[in-house]
Amino acid sequence: MNPKRKQRLVIVLGALAAVALATGLMMYAMEENINLFYTPSQVVAGEAPLEKRIRVGGLVVVGSLQRGDGLSVTFDITDNAQTMRVRYSGILPDLFREGQGIIANGRLVEQNLVEAEEVLAKHDENYMPPEVKHAIEQAGHPKKTE
Repeated sequence: MNPKRKQRLVIVLGALAAVALATGLMMYAMEENINLFYTPSQVVAGEAPLEKRIRVGGLVVVGSLQRGDGLSVTFDITDNAQTMRVRYSGILPDLFREGQGIIANGRLVEQNLVEAEEVLAKHDENYMPPEVKHAIEQAGHPKKTE
């Protein structure tokens, strides 16, 4: 093999190694930032991973909102099949209400407790997040419209 061919081979192999390394690092970074959606039924069944970022959604259970010190609140959410608790410290969205659909982004710290970093609420009286609506319909309990 002549020196020019060896040089090209080294360059090609180096480029392939760099692409493989970049792809590996990108996949690792994406895995750390993915937060999958789970319903309360899936969380209670143990399908959601502990200490990983997840999104959990459902209807806020009427009468479950408890205010703590400062901006901390806890409330229960349900998909009309199972119920779980959400703990959040921050300002709740203006449209947050009991009986309405929400999505909480955070970490599952115990089997039925999500420590939320963000709470998202509906944007009008007829809207429910698609994931929440689908989860409630899957549980066999469509949300009653009034």
